[in-house]
Amino acid sequence: MRILGFFLSVVLLVSVAGCRDYLMKSDHIVVAECYGHKLYAEDLDGVVPEDAGRMDSIARVNAFVDSWIRTQLLLHQAEINLPPEQLDFSKQIQDYRNSLTIYAYESQIIEQYLDTVVSEEEIASYYEEHKENFQLRATMVKVAYVVLDESCKHLKDFKQVMSRHDTLMMAELDELVEHYAVSSFLDVDTWVRLDDLLKTVPIEIYNTESFLKRNRFVSFDKDNLLYLVRFEDYLLEKSVSPLEIEGENIKSIILLKRKKELLQQMNAELYERAEKEKVFEIY
Repeated sequence: MRILGFFLSVVLLVSVAGCRDYLMKSDHIVVAECYGHKLYAEDLDGVVPEDAGRMDSIARVNAFVDSWIRTQLLLHQAEINLPPEQLDFSKQIQDYRNSLTIYAYESQIIEQYLDTVVSEEEIASYYEEHKENFQLRATMVKVAYVVLDESCKHLKDFKQVMSRHDTLMMAELDELVEHYAVSSFLDVDTWVRLDDLLKTVPIEIYNTESFLKRNRFVSFDKDNLLYLVRFEDYLLEKSVSPLEIEGENIKSIILLKRKKELLQQMNAELYERAEKEKVFEIY
């Protein structure tokens, strides 16, 4: 270990760039040895980042070497204590290699031949056929809210527009919100989880269904802030999830189905061709 420490000191007590260059050029120089297994300088390539300082470089290399030694010690102990049959991993290694090879080839097939264009008509059709499978896990709302300081001089203007039935008039709020709102959300076409909304707008709700049925516009103050909230629509938890929420999910499902069909077709054609060419026999 003293020799190792001396070697590392010589290698690492140079400039950072010089350190990395030295390690990269010092192929086949032994850095450490344990039970006949050797760690070479080339194995340290990548351990020290280009922007690492001198002390950081030393620490990183020392940690890497120490970890390598501990691993070799544990491996040696395992090899002398485990019976031979438990040390034979040839089948597992071959199976793993086979899996990686097949996965790489199938990925190439998918990249080359999979049609990734999914039309809105396909998504809508799938949704209608499997609507019962799409269930909300949380209550969703279409909502707009504005948070104001209680001293805001335009409270009346905000309330008039927010409480108006015609939500298209909310466009009038843009300029007011930009100048006077503490925070806001005006996209009433987007579904939002109610529990996420309540993290920003602290409405006290005891019965969700009853509250949403009875309240389209809510105004309350808390901690010197005035909250104006307008609910445009809602869907209770466990009700059917709307297409606009499930669109991307359905697209993924359709693409996954296409991938499976493509690979099944490829495997079937491969087997059929091999059978005709008599490249395999079953005894």
